[in-house]
Amino acid sequence: MTNKTLFEPYTLGSLTLSNRIVMAPLTRNRAGPDFVPGDLTAEYYGQRASAGLIISEATQISQQGQGYQDTPGIYTQAQIEGWRKVTNAVHEKGGRIFLQLWHVGRVSHVDLQENGAAPVAPSAIRAEIKTFVNNGFFAVSEPRALELDELPGIVDDFRKAAANAIAAGFDGVEIHGANGYLLDQFARDGVNVRTDGYGGSIENRARLMLEVTAAVVEEIGAERTGIRISPVSPANGVSSSDAQAQFDYIVDQLDALGIVYVHVVEGATGGPRDVAPFDFGSLRRRFKNTYIGNNGYDLELATSHLAEGKADLFAFGRPFIANPDLVERLQTGAPLAQANPSTIYGGTAAGYTDYPAFAAASGH
Repeated sequence: MTNKTLFEPYTLGSLTLSNRIVMAPLTRNRAGPDFVPGDLTAEYYGQRASAGLIISEATQISQQGQGYQDTPGIYTQAQIEGWRKVTNAVHEKGGRIFLQLWHVGRVSHVDLQENGAAPVAPSAIRAEIKTFVNNGFFAVSEPRALELDELPGIVDDFRKAAANAIAAGFDGVEIHGANGYLLDQFARDGVNVRTDGYGGSIENRARLMLEVTAAVVEEIGAERTGIRISPVSPANGVSSSDAQAQFDYIVDQLDALGIVYVHVVEGATGGPRDVAPFDFGSLRRRFKNTYIGNNGYDLELATSHLAEGKADLFAFGRPFIANPDLVERLQTGAPLAQANPSTIYGGTAAGYTDYPAFAAASGH
């Protein structure tokens, strides 16, 4: 196999992707008033439409699901209309885009919650982390444990958000089950100490993630539904005593639901791939549809993993920030620009839509 294989079309469900390179979800904290994505956001995603698939920044399914300032939502009509500009911009350039559906759980702050309410979590265990709120980084607030009778409402919020995403023109949705946010919090016994049907056993801890996935599948179809998981990532203070058994079980159940892909953070999110012993090949073998590999991929690693059959698609995150034409740069061997760290989160066009394509940057 040659490098060219990464740049050949790929069939994802009923979609044909132009290549096997995925733009990973990247939080940029640039939503406008009422958490509506604006014209700049449409320009930003349109610039990156040569990715085989774009997965949008994480988007809250409700106000309760928000954990950082200026992140977009998908629960009001104005938000749907804002996102419609984004999907139009991507589709006009021949791209494909899924919306990532997010509930942060305990990774939030009372100033982001309705009437200053406490964030919610599987158990009332505070994370020793900070979030971006009030234009700075502050410790997250003490969460409260969700009541059993609240969980169907959260499932329904994910379902409605998926319907809203399709109404906004997205090709599908990705359920955020990774990085220490709500669904991942339920799955991990380091932060879920419930004693009801959503805690304790592997099956119980997986229940909410699987109920959400089943509801989304019922609403918009399995071929438009993906999920992101991060079995061993310590992101946002989560931990597992039984990650292999837990996520082998989860992926078996996801496979049975027939969803179009699993998007797997291999290792620590944005960190070392070998953070903990884990057989990612076990997940790959258990899942019959598309496996998206994520974390620290470059052209060389993606090419070798594709040749070895370890993944079908490969997600690149931060390189897409400063390289809107990342696919073309990888294909031609052009150098990659580096993102300005001071403009990643929040702000305006600077460090968002003003990174030039390579041909423009080099004067070719």
